Amino acid sequence: MIFANIGYLFLLILLIPYIIWYIMKRKRNEATIQISDARVYAHTPKSYKNYLLHVPFILRIIALILVIIVLARPQTTNNWQQSEIEGIDIMLAIDVSTSMLAEDLKPNRLEAAKEVAAEFVNGRPSDNIGITLFAGESFTQCPLTVDHAVLLNLIKDIKCGIIEDGTAVGMGIANAITRLKDSKAKSKVIILLTDGTNNRGDISPLTAAEMAKSFGIRVYTIGVGTNGTAPYPYPVGGTVQYINVPVEIDEKTLTQIAGITEGNYFRATSNSKLKEVYEEIDKLEKTKLNVKQYSKRQEEYQLFALAAFFCVLLEILLRNSVLKKIP
Repeated sequence: MIFANIGYLFLLILLIPYIIWYIMKRKRNEATIQISDARVYAHTPKSYKNYLLHVPFILRIIALILVIIVLARPQTTNNWQQSEIEGIDIMLAIDVSTSMLAEDLKPNRLEAAKEVAAEFVNGRPSDNIGITLFAGESFTQCPLTVDHAVLLNLIKDIKCGIIEDGTAVGMGIANAITRLKDSKAKSKVIILLTDGTNNRGDISPLTAAEMAKSFGIRVYTIGVGTNGTAPYPYPVGGTVQYINVPVEIDEKTLTQIAGITEGNYFRATSNSKLKEVYEEIDKLEKTKLNVKQYSKRQEEYQLFALAAFFCVLLEILLRNSVLKKIP
């Protein structure tokens, strides 16, 4: 139940001083007499009128409460909402080769990629999203799902070294395609993130791009890594030493992949740039949400008004019959 004029309910506060005034008035009107011993009156039977003495006032208070509720216009609502969503199916293809441990992004490339990927997932609650990981080969970390809580936990578990090292960009795209090709969604997208050049796998990146195009899948490619060289942690004995390794990203191939599939290529040289890339992709791939709302309200004041009427009527009857001679 809701109230159309809920402000009227504040009038209930005014009943508090009215009740206090009544109590104080009754005390002033009570007759008193001083006697030496009141025990003789202890067992004097009380008239039923003594028990009804305050009933008219109680009925008046109830009637006033009910009238205030009527003024506030209580209503019940019946409503339903129907959402028509043009869903987008998205596969995140993430490079987990050991070069992703380079620390030109903080704390390293992979952790930075995981962080922005999680933010991207949180921002798209209506989409099916899955994860493909690739290095020397490729596998599906999570198939398409709307259970984003599970997806986010799996993103946290991503790490380097879980598969043979290398950079099989073509295999990463192909694996993502297998998860999207049978999708009924009107928009199918692969977001591929890598920091290197394709050097492994049985499928070339451009062949995989042509496959994606044939299934109506758009590929956004992201090259992650600074320009020049990047610090890379290299374990020596029980310590870690850093060496500067050259950043070699095959931007030409990544640009071609995006062009073939009508996507875009982005370069992320820092954490902030990587975040901006995902924000830009988020703008390009917006979910269309059409919501139909229906609402019907019904006035419910009648019952309260009727109850208030009977309270007033009963008060009048008591005052003019049983309690007529009682002040």
